[in-house]
Order: sequence, then structure tokens, then C-alpha cells
Amino acid sequence: HGAAEPEEMGTEALPRRTPAPAWLPTVKGEEGDFCLRSSDCAAGLCCARHFWSKICKPVLREGQVCTRHRRKGTHGLEIFQRCHCAEGLSCRPQREHGPADPSRLHTCQRH
Repeated sequence: HGAAEPEEMGTEALPRRTPAPAWLPTVKGEEGDFCLRSSDCAAGLCCARHFWSKICKPVLREGQVCTRHRRKGTHGLEIFQRCHCAEGLSCRPQREHGPADPSRLHTCQRH
């Protein structure tokens, strides 16, 4: 007794997805603006973690240091995420270091 049967509860307990209110700006976020996903950010930016929130950061250009993830799922552990490399670039080890150097930096390089 006292507990409502599932049939009696209806759908009121479920959160409803509603369209964004008209007062919300439709402008894409600029660098440093808070975001939830990359589609919230302007062109050339991605949504990446910065401490415990996420902000729009610039997509990486050729020669910039990038993060290469050895294991799936480790991207979520960073508190300072970097964006991905821009189109036509990939994150590769810098060529100056020897192949056995585990601390070598990765940079965005042309395919």
C-alpha cells in the first residue's frame, strides 16, 4: 500500500524533450564560450573539456601539438582536452624523435 502502480503513474514522471525556447540565442559559440557538444560551437571550433566544464576551443592546425589516444575511452579522463586536427591532417608522432622514445610529442601533420 501507498506505492502507486506503474499504470497509475502515467508519463508525468518522465522528462519530456522540448524544443529550445525562442529566447535562446541561435548563434554558435565563440572560442571560450560554454558548450555541450561541438555543434554548439562556431566553424573551426570544437567542444572540449576545460577543467570540469566544456568550452569551445579551436580545431588544431598543422604543426600544433595533438593528443593521440592509445586506448579507447581515455579521452574522457583528461581535464584539458584538445580538439582534433583540422581536415586533411592527422595526429602523428614528431619525426625528430627516435622510434623508441615514449615521451615524443604528436603533432597535426598532412596525410
